[in-house]
Amino acid sequence: MFMIKYVIRNLFRHKLRSILTVVGVAVAVLAFGLLRTLVGLWYAGAEHASDTRLVTRNAISLIFPLPVSYLERIRGVPGVNAISYGNWFGGVYIDEKNFFANYAVEPKTYLDLYPEFILPPKERSEFLLDRKGCIVGRRLANTYRFKVGDLITLKGTIFPGQWEFVLRGIFDGAEKATEERMLLFHWAYLNESLRQSVPRRADQVGFYIIGVKKPELAPEVSLAVDTMFKNSLAETLTETEKAFQMGFVSMTEAIMVAIQIVSYMVIAIIMVVAANTMAMTARERIGEYATLKTLGFKAGHLGGLIFGESVAISLLGGVLGAAATFPAAGWIERELAQYFPYFSVSAETLLLELLCALAVGVVSGIFPTWRGATIRIADGLKRIG
Repeated sequence: MFMIKYVIRNLFRHKLRSILTVVGVAVAVLAFGLLRTLVGLWYAGAEHASDTRLVTRNAISLIFPLPVSYLERIRGVPGVNAISYGNWFGGVYIDEKNFFANYAVEPKTYLDLYPEFILPPKERSEFLLDRKGCIVGRRLANTYRFKVGDLITLKGTIFPGQWEFVLRGIFDGAEKATEERMLLFHWAYLNESLRQSVPRRADQVGFYIIGVKKPELAPEVSLAVDTMFKNSLAETLTETEKAFQMGFVSMTEAIMVAIQIVSYMVIAIIMVVAANTMAMTARERIGEYATLKTLGFKAGHLGGLIFGESVAISLLGGVLGAAATFPAAGWIERELAQYFPYFSVSAETLLLELLCALAVGVVSGIFPTWRGATIRIADGLKRIG
């Protein structure tokens, strides 16, 4: 108990230095936690992908289309119990900075394949009946304050022109990780317009979504579909929804690795700063440690006092940084709402933050502890400054 009281009283003997050290550790821990959360969320979409959905695209690249005539042939593959299709539309709402996903899909079969999109029955019915209708996710609607019945105009990039849609429904995600920042409209509306303006681009889709009866059938169905169209003018590549999404994530994997490295470098830098602070503290108290030894304190007692102070300062900064992670995450969630379905700090991240703070305290306290515990009484008492 005496040791704990002594450590607590020593924490802020040099108030400014201690406060700056605590704040430095807190900022480092906060940055570490946010960067780790960012990396985790980058992979969240793939981790929550369905095991019973496959994606079929052109084997060359996603930008090359597939004939819509493939639909019935794929439907006949054993193990396939549902199929839908669509195109990435790539429309722009008002300005390029207002980026969000928008797809032209076959509405009924697409919504059947994605039960995690919860749409009220009335809105679903109105969407299915209105060829120019569209639906959006709740987060997208909140961002742009869309209401059912609004007229939404997208400027086409892949499909040039001004495209008008009537908002017929707003869907909610069944889970927090469900994508709610997208707009869906009728593929038939897009196709009919292309037949009139650019007939050569009509009757083509960008991808097929295939539902299989059970996850174990995914490899078999994928192979059967790709074999069916082998050596055709438009060969296919079929993969699980998770593999499809990981293909996009892998394009930026180097950036994610760099962010992870930066997160650990932040901790390493503050570790060096904290070690320097504790070394200064130990050097200033050499005479005090020698006096304590003359009073009967053992090397273990002095080591415990110095080491305890180092760990206490770091943990204090760690707790402060971990607590600040939540309001910081809330602010980032508002600012990056169009890029991430949510920005939630996991319990694992909080634990890592506290462990990093503990590591900073342990490492930065090793040398000062050794120096204070091994100082000779005569050397300490004759030292000035």
